[in-house]
Amino acid sequence: MLISALLTLSTLFITPTDRMAWFREARFGMFIHWGLYAVPAGKWQGKEVQGAGEWILFSGQIKVKDYEPLQKQFNPVKFDAKEWVRIAKDAGMKYIVITSKHHDGFGLFHSKETDWDIAGTPFKRDVLKELASACKDGGIRLCFYHSIMDWHHPDYLPRRPWDPRPEHQANFENYVRYMKAQLKELLTNYGPIGILWFDGEWEGTWTHEHGKDLYSYVRSLQPDIIINNRVDKGRQGMAGLTKGDFMGDYGTPEQEIPGNGIPGVDWESCMTMNDTWGYKKSDHNWKSAETLITNLIDCASKGGNYLLNVGPTDLGEIPGASVERLKKVGDWMRLNGEAIYGTQAGPFSRRLSWGKVTRKGQTLYLCLTEGYRPKVEMPGLKLDVEAASYLGQRTRQLLKVDRNANGVTVELPESAKSLTIPVIALRFKGEPVVETIPIRPNAAGDVELLAVDATIEGHAQYEADKNCIGYWTDKETAVSWDFDLPAKANYTVVAILACEPKSEGSEVLFDVGAAKFQYKVEPTASWSDFKEVKLGTLELLPGKQKVRVLPLTKPGLAVMNLRGVYLRRSK
Repeated sequence: MLISALLTLSTLFITPTDRMAWFREARFGMFIHWGLYAVPAGKWQGKEVQGAGEWILFSGQIKVKDYEPLQKQFNPVKFDAKEWVRIAKDAGMKYIVITSKHHDGFGLFHSKETDWDIAGTPFKRDVLKELASACKDGGIRLCFYHSIMDWHHPDYLPRRPWDPRPEHQANFENYVRYMKAQLKELLTNYGPIGILWFDGEWEGTWTHEHGKDLYSYVRSLQPDIIINNRVDKGRQGMAGLTKGDFMGDYGTPEQEIPGNGIPGVDWESCMTMNDTWGYKKSDHNWKSAETLITNLIDCASKGGNYLLNVGPTDLGEIPGASVERLKKVGDWMRLNGEAIYGTQAGPFSRRLSWGKVTRKGQTLYLCLTEGYRPKVEMPGLKLDVEAASYLGQRTRQLLKVDRNANGVTVELPESAKSLTIPVIALRFKGEPVVETIPIRPNAAGDVELLAVDATIEGHAQYEADKNCIGYWTDKETAVSWDFDLPAKANYTVVAILACEPKSEGSEVLFDVGAAKFQYKVEPTASWSDFKEVKLGTLELLPGKQKVRVLPLTKPGLAVMNLRGVYLRRSK
């Protein structure tokens, strides 16, 4: 009774800000998906199974009794917890999130609640116990991923369609009690845990009441633990942010990065290095190290974290391609980590053509993710600049800074061409102010509203490779542009867009000045097959104007890919 009272009292004195402080400082973590699915590594009975490696039981429609023999085949004799921690630490990562239990229900720890865990394998050793010790020694925070969904447990519902076990024999509340008992083991036997990373909450058997209860239960075991929003029902698809009054300390975008920073909201984008989370031998579609660094910068520049996944082999080794890329990320972080750790979103609402900006105290960090250019321009920035220099130099070379009515410009020497994503530290006094510089007509009188210049009001994002606004999976997300006209004129409104084949088509409203054009998006050959759509004509008066594009419906995977809106002046 006394222990319970003390736990309750301690919870009252730990504020969300206190809990989240280390998370906001860290910015970069390692996700580890590892389990029995590493044994088949994407193949079942000699045939390649489509989809992610850790979903093979589901994607291959494998019966539980046929999947269970994998337990006796799992013998990761090359597993070395210290080596895993070294790889993460050398990459600049500050925390590790590992699958204590994925959707197949198999546990990487010794549990008194089941035999379906690593103790029943030839390996027998408690992986999480060894990793907890290595993390403690290495100064890395250990965190656990734990699946709510469990395809193996006899009381979990709903069953998979091909599972012959009768549903009437299952009792879902018994499963909930089992899950809580395992969580108690994880939160009492392995030391302080940084995050409880839930997943698999989307099935109808898991309710908001379950989410609230589980959140409180976990908090009673470790009052200062962070719990992601997948404990409850508020996550909005892969965009990952919570909508409504639901439990969870932060949002979890998956395989995407929000279009803009979201003030007052903590989030973490979890992403793979190739196309799968668990090890899949045939998947060699690796992202480059430069892409991984760019993603990390993108997350930090919007006030979020980057959780980058590795999928170890059945022998317990992190694949060489992952290690190679993480080493290159670590090399960059040793020079430029100051621009990532403990930073917040930069002050710019509109995307900058040359890269991203983070901020810490009285310094802006200009990260040149789009390659070298002789001048880095920051339109509309009002700033009392003290100095500008490159990070990663023993003696920092001061760079020439020009401040005028249009903003601030930093001039770069040609030596910057040799750097991998160079970072400029711009020290200033006071507070940065950014005045929006409206877009103006070009020499022909046309107004070009390009995807790269759009303000994204929500969770879509700019895709540099397609030069468009993509990943537009949230119907509540709009995009907009501000522009300025010198004189009255007539225009034809044109949109350049692409959509998935066979799409039912989203209804989209184009709000242009005082006119509104409603359009049902037609499918194109692919997400990269852009076509020009004429929406209508209108007259616009001189002065400041705005175009806003707002989805009304979204029946398909995403609204569309939008390359831009053009106002073509009538001749």
